[in-house]
Amino acid sequence: MTTSKLDSLGQLGLDRRQVQVYRALHKLGPASIRDVAAEAGINRGSTYETLKKLVTMGLVSYLPRGRRRVFQAEDPERLLSLGESRQQALSQAMEELRRDIIPALQQSRTQFSPGNVRFYEGDDGVELVLRDILDSTARSGVKDYAVISTKTLREHLYRPFPNFTRTRVRRGIHVRVIAVGEGGDDAELAQRKWLPAGAGTDASYIAIYPPKVAMITLADRNYPVVVIIDSAAIASTQQLLFDTLWQLL
Repeated sequence: MTTSKLDSLGQLGLDRRQVQVYRALHKLGPASIRDVAAEAGINRGSTYETLKKLVTMGLVSYLPRGRRRVFQAEDPERLLSLGESRQQALSQAMEELRRDIIPALQQSRTQFSPGNVRFYEGDDGVELVLRDILDSTARSGVKDYAVISTKTLREHLYRPFPNFTRTRVRRGIHVRVIAVGEGGDDAELAQRKWLPAGAGTDASYIAIYPPKVAMITLADRNYPVVVIIDSAAIASTQQLLFDTLWQLL
C-alpha cells in the first residue's frame, strides 16, 4: 500500500500502527494476537491494544476459540461508513464553530492586548506577513490594501516570496503604493505614487490592511524584522493618514 493510500486511511482517524494491524488481518483472515503481531511487525502488547481500538471503531471483530480470542477484519466497506461518520461530525463541528463558538469568542475577546501585537524575524517573517496580507485582504471582501515603502527596503521585500505580485494579481487584489525614493515596478491591479527620499531615509515598509497594520524594517543591513498590529483603531488611523497623503500627491 502506497504512502498516499496510508495517508487516506489516516484521514479516517487510523494511525500507522492501526493500518498495519488492519492490513495484516486482511491478509491472514481470522488470526490470533500472536499471528497478527508477527505479520504486522509489532509487539504483542501493542497489537492487542491496537486490536481493541479497531474493534471499537467497527473495523475488527473477534470470536472465542478455546480459551483465546481470534480476531478478523470486517468488510472494507466499513471504511466508507467510518469516513461518512467523520464527515458528518466535522460538518456539525464547523456549523457549531460558525454559529456559536467563534461569535462567542470574538464577543468575549479583549479589544486590545499584547496578543494583538506579533513579532517575527528574518525572511520567514517577511514571507509570513506577505501571505497574511493576501489572505486577510481576500477574506475582507474589499480586496484592496495600501503600502508605504522606502527604496532601501524594496530590494529585500520579495526575496522570500518572489511570485508575490503574480499571486496577488491572480487573486484579484488591488494595492495602492506610496513609494519613497525612486524605483518600484509598475504591476497589474496596482497604483503607485512617489515621494522624494530625504537624506538618510531608513528602510521601512508599512502595509495597511484593516484591521491590521504590518511594519517591516531592517535590524541590520540584511536582516528584516516584522511587527503585525491587529487593531481596527490603529488600522483606521493609518488608513486615514495614507488616504490624506495619497490625495495630496
